[in-house]
Amino acid sequence: MTDHLADALNTIKTHEMVGQNKCTVKATKLIEQVLKLLEEHKYLKGYSLLEDGRGGLYEINLDGRINDCGVIKPRMPVKRSEWAVTEQRFIPAFGVGLLIVSTPQGVMTNGEAEKRRIGGRLVAYVY
Repeated sequence: MTDHLADALNTIKTHEMVGQNKCTVKATKLIEQVLKLLEEHKYLKGYSLLEDGRGGLYEINLDGRINDCGVIKPRMPVKRSEWAVTEQRFIPAFGVGLLIVSTPQGVMTNGEAEKRRIGGRLVAYVY
């Protein structure tokens, strides 16, 4: 099996490391939601869907702000009272980076999940 989200985040990270300003990744619904969050939090300049006849690709305009990103495996559950401990485990410092989490109310950041007082499953991190 292939983890498309892991492939997409790895592609983004490697293109950022070598200084390129564009890359393409396979289009899935989860990748779209993650890219939307990264764009909202100014880690990406933007992205657009390119049709290739096999499901599509996202062309991503990079901003050079990502130092590290990746998926969290296994996708562990986090209770609503455990956000502070979980942030310390995956993010290098307070206020730096974000966790992307899948909740019953959709895919969101750890900060938003903490505000809504809900838990979820960890999907990815970025800083």
